Amino acid sequence: MPLYEHVMIARQDLSNTQAEGLIEHFGTVLADNGGKLLENEYWGVKTMAYKINKNRKGHYAFMRTDAPAPAVQEMERLMRLHDDVMRVLTIKVDAHEEGPSIQMQKRDDRDGRRERR
Repeated sequence: MPLYEHVMIARQDLSNTQAEGLIEHFGTVLADNGGKLLENEYWGVKTMAYKINKNRKGHYAFMRTDAPAPAVQEMERLMRLHDDVMRVLTIKVDAHEEGPSIQMQKRDDRDGRRERR
């Protein structure tokens, strides 16, 4: 099956638990349509470059999936209809990289520098 990477931005007024619940919800949508959510990362609340729907910040989440195209299309359709999801980006990749995403690597680097001081 094709491999995809998705980045989702949810509204800032959700709790962390609700934002992580959205990841699980859309993972089950994929599973119901014959796909798999291989890995997910919750990146936290980040400031956006410009306002979207009057929101300056948003909950960012990253998902790696292995799913047929119809399953991904259904998940994206439901994401667009969901009131809490502001933006979605889906990219088809040849292979998933091992380990954490670059965003999480930057966070680990920052944490390491704080400990060394």
